[in-house]
Amino acid sequence: MSGMTFLWPSVLISLAALPVLILLYLSLQRRKRRILEKLGGLGLLQQSNNRNLAVRSNIPTLLFLAGLALLLIAMARPRTEVSLPKIQSTIILAFDVSGSMGAEDLKPNRMEAAKLAARGFIERQPAAVLIGVVSFSDGGFTVQAPTDDRQSTLDAIERLKPTRGTSLANGIVVSLNTISTSLEGETTYYGSEATPTSPTPTPLPTGTYLPAAIILLTDGENTSDSDPLKAALAAADRGVRIYTVGVGSPAGIDLEVEGFIVHTRLDEPTLKQIAAVTGGAYFNAQTEEDLQNIYSQIKPQLIIKTEKMEVTALFAAAGMLVFLIAGLYSLFWFSRLP
Repeated sequence: MSGMTFLWPSVLISLAALPVLILLYLSLQRRKRRILEKLGGLGLLQQSNNRNLAVRSNIPTLLFLAGLALLLIAMARPRTEVSLPKIQSTIILAFDVSGSMGAEDLKPNRMEAAKLAARGFIERQPAAVLIGVVSFSDGGFTVQAPTDDRQSTLDAIERLKPTRGTSLANGIVVSLNTISTSLEGETTYYGSEATPTSPTPTPLPTGTYLPAAIILLTDGENTSDSDPLKAALAAADRGVRIYTVGVGSPAGIDLEVEGFIVHTRLDEPTLKQIAAVTGGAYFNAQTEEDLQNIYSQIKPQLIIKTEKMEVTALFAAAGMLVFLIAGLYSLFWFSRLP
């Protein structure tokens, strides 16, 4: 623990009463000692017993003053920084909603298979994991801000439908902005076209990771001018891992879109690079079972988080314990309470 602060620091003024009490006690002890010395001079008391009694009699009082000091500090409501291990994570499910996600090589189609696997993943996560949903095609949108409300997340996924082209960069950037907003209200630092704005955030040291991750599900190749690797480097600088999930075959598939036959294929090299530069991992899912297995490998992080905690109860308990010790000591030696 470090960095002690107080919610009611004005209460600490009461500690100034302790020196006054100590001086008053010493004055009373000197007076009592003079009386005992007179009695000893008359032969009414043994000096050795007198000295031993005086030493023992001071201990309960000193303990009482220490307990009082602890209780006065507790009244000021002390807080300190503590490092606590906890399961905590923010996960963004970034869904490619390009038209090719309607392909039926996964049953009933790629989009529905991805949704089904995502539902199972969401339902298995502990309550401390916040899950958000982003959809991207040639643009990107936050469909659901990170939340522990599982039903809201499931409803957001259910609303996703295939639309147009694919911009991996926009999927990454919108996910980063969603994480940034979620983590203590930080300011958005990248625009919709994955270009840095001023001021640019200071990159975290290499190998440093936030308790946040992006799961990027896509079945096609990037069809936008925005560079997905530039967006991935932004994620790496921010300490956000990206797990890329390629849905479908690298060989590609022919799809009929608005009366035209379009060949779409999985750009595995780009997805592997995105994962590599961010410290994540790439997975290929060619079947519904592959998707289920992929999600089972992505776990929330156990982190050590420093946070302010009020320790009033700790000081109050310590004060009461010292009072109890003082009382027991006094009862044992003098058969009375201090």
